[in-house]
Amino acid sequence: MDMISPSIAALTPSLTLKVTNRAKAMKASGEEVYGLAGGEPEMDTPENIKQAAIAALNNGATKYTPSAGLPALRQAIAEKLKRENNLEYDFTQITVGAGAKHACFNAIMATVSEGDEVIIPAPYWVSYPEMVRMCGGIPVIVETTAENGWKLTAEQFEEAMTPRTKMVILTTPNNPTGSVYSEEELRALGEVALSEDILILADEIYEHLVYGDAKHVSIASLSPELYDLTITINGFSKGYAMTGWRLGYSAAPAAIAKAIQMIQDHTTSNVCTFAQYGGIEALTGDQSFISDMRDEYDMRRQYVYSRLSAIPNISVVEPQGAFYFFVDTSRLGLTSLNLCDKLLERYKVAAVPGIAFGNDRAIRISYCTTLDILKEALDRFEEFCKAH
Repeated sequence: MDMISPSIAALTPSLTLKVTNRAKAMKASGEEVYGLAGGEPEMDTPENIKQAAIAALNNGATKYTPSAGLPALRQAIAEKLKRENNLEYDFTQITVGAGAKHACFNAIMATVSEGDEVIIPAPYWVSYPEMVRMCGGIPVIVETTAENGWKLTAEQFEEAMTPRTKMVILTTPNNPTGSVYSEEELRALGEVALSEDILILADEIYEHLVYGDAKHVSIASLSPELYDLTITINGFSKGYAMTGWRLGYSAAPAAIAKAIQMIQDHTTSNVCTFAQYGGIEALTGDQSFISDMRDEYDMRRQYVYSRLSAIPNISVVEPQGAFYFFVDTSRLGLTSLNLCDKLLERYKVAAVPGIAFGNDRAIRISYCTTLDILKEALDRFEEFCKAH
């Protein structure tokens, strides 16, 4: 008798977590490892946020809240969306989940039926296709190119659509490429979605990490019609260095929000209560941490770009957001998994193979680490590339 559901047995492990855990194990055994695989800020959560959670805990915030989250937190999120994203939501349309990952899964679970197709531009965040499969949907992967800045075009979107298309997933800023969609590009994609009433899952978790002349735009803000088709996903992990707090949220049309909340009613119930008070402080307290972190990462971004641009046998598109570089390593003649294995074993540098993101000709490098580690890791990566 098969003990495991076929839909779960077909899942593939998260290579980002696998590489990160392997690098941690090597460090624990005493090896010096230069980690460029992680997807979390190395800064600590701001002190005011930590103190708000501590105070809540000391004041007895240890009981259940509504499954969708504290009304005060959901209201703070609604005010944030209006203030920063030009989006009008009633707090009842907002659901607080255990991170943006959880919010994404619940949104897909609430809307995607068996056999529905979900268009996912590649390179994509590792979990999107697996989430779609777990919900009975069919991931339709659309390859983007470095020449187009790793972004889905309206023409590609239209070509990939079929009568079974239910949703498209848009991530801006993007993980793993750092690409940022312009308002013009989003409007063009939105027109295609509107032509067939295709839902849009808009993952905006990296919205605060945008550099240079790029600007973050929420696609749901572009028209009332797009608002009605869009589920906006966001959270606290990246912008407030709160990865371990597991706080994310969705903002959706009322009927979809109700379905998402029903899923949480019967699965997780509420997110950790006192952590939610930290989320309230994050949104309503001092915001200077965000700009300070963005400036720091922009400096590292420029340093890494200058280094990668000078290394032979690779190429890279300058990222406009997030904290990653997606490096084209096709000229090295190695699969991305083989390359990352050799890089880690021989040079003690941890990176994530591009196959995890749907592209076996590249690797992802994260610059959310110190300059000292970046310099040493890039020195070693350059040596590796010259040797191949």
